[in-house]
Amino acid sequence: MKSFWQDLPKPFTSLAPLDGVTDVVFRQVITEIGKPDVLFTEFTACAGLVSKGKERVMTNLLFTPEQKPIVAQIWGTKPEQFFVVAKEISQMGFAGIDINMGCPERTIVKGGACSALIKNPSLAAEIIQATKEGAADLPVSVKTRIGYSHETIEEWIGFLLQQKIAALTVHLRTVAEMSKVDAHWEFMPRIVELKNKIAPETVLSGNGDVLSLAEIKEKYEEYGCDGFMIGRGIFANPWVFNPAIDPQTITVEERINLYLHHIELFEKQWLGKKNFALLKKFAKTYISNFPDSSALREDLMLAKTLEQLRERLENYS
Repeated sequence: MKSFWQDLPKPFTSLAPLDGVTDVVFRQVITEIGKPDVLFTEFTACAGLVSKGKERVMTNLLFTPEQKPIVAQIWGTKPEQFFVVAKEISQMGFAGIDINMGCPERTIVKGGACSALIKNPSLAAEIIQATKEGAADLPVSVKTRIGYSHETIEEWIGFLLQQKIAALTVHLRTVAEMSKVDAHWEFMPRIVELKNKIAPETVLSGNGDVLSLAEIKEKYEEYGCDGFMIGRGIFANPWVFNPAIDPQTITVEERINLYLHHIELFEKQWLGKKNFALLKKFAKTYISNFPDSSALREDLMLAKTLEQLRERLENYS
């Protein structure tokens, strides 16, 4: 079945779903300064979306029209919950639903979800099927890793490709490796070959240590996967998806003003609902690459309120 995935340019770009980072506010900032071809929500628990606390969990799925096409990423262990959640998401205006089968966070893996599914392919298949049935015409994709304790590309990636998913994003590390080693881009040719053999219609993205559009161009020419996802690279350069901007030319004033804009959007969206201290994790993203930036960041970390955080930025000179 044809979906928006097939209509994307090649190579296309996407911003990784990062828990506690890529909320509706940060995605809006990125959308305004240099939008990727595809955005993802934070990864959201199916169990939470069918619980009494649903209203709070639903905030993970907020988005603005400017952020389209956007994909809702969900996770869990119970196929019946995936069905119910996918059915609801299909009515919310998303372009697709992505299943997280790659997060290596220990407590989540211990519960059998996300990357733990690499060791439980039968459950993974049930989850994919249930999500497809609930999603109706919405394309279902998967984000995963190359293996659990060691790479099992033919076994695991091959298995996923057999599930007739619309798209697959592969983080080129094992679960055990976390982010402690360089991403294994040398494995991408094997994955591309496998995809072309098993499921040529599935759109394939690579993820891991991608830091610039120039690097994406080089990797596309070398490896030929359809798309490239940037995760942690957004912290080093929030303008990474904008080909017209060299981050080295961004002035201190522009960096501070963008941070202030993020704070303003956060205040409008989350004041009274989320702790302002969440904004501090973005300090290094905006306040970097200029003299005294580290001193300013240290000062920002001492702010006790959102207003103090704003004042310290406004008073910097």
